[in-house]
Amino acid sequence: METSRKHPLIGVVGVCGSGKTTLVTGLKSFGFDLRHIAQEHSYVATMWQRISNPDILIFLDSSYPETIRRRKLDWTIDEYMEQQRRLAHARQHCHFYLFTDSLTPSEMIERVLGFLEQKGIHSGTDE
Repeated sequence: METSRKHPLIGVVGVCGSGKTTLVTGLKSFGFDLRHIAQEHSYVATMWQRISNPDILIFLDSSYPETIRRRKLDWTIDEYMEQQRRLAHARQHCHFYLFTDSLTPSEMIERVLGFLEQKGIHSGTDE
């Protein structure tokens, strides 16, 4: 991981309602440097790299019915599938993929923290 930053930049991508905001908020409280990358709204497949070029990319995924339940989204299965298509490049290049349907916010954060610890990536508060 080559970076001139003091701490690795962690990018978070995923479909609407997958838990991106919850994860970013939760991990920031531990002192990590994170970016919520709205790749699902871009027609440019590599926008996630252009926006922030993170050292670590985390991909959160959720089923169509769960996104509706969580966010009360008024969208179609076609719109959900379009987001999945727009996220394909990020999914292929992510360092950690997490399907969040059956996870509580705490469990999701715990799983990502476990991955980061396994990779030797420490928060800004671990110095």
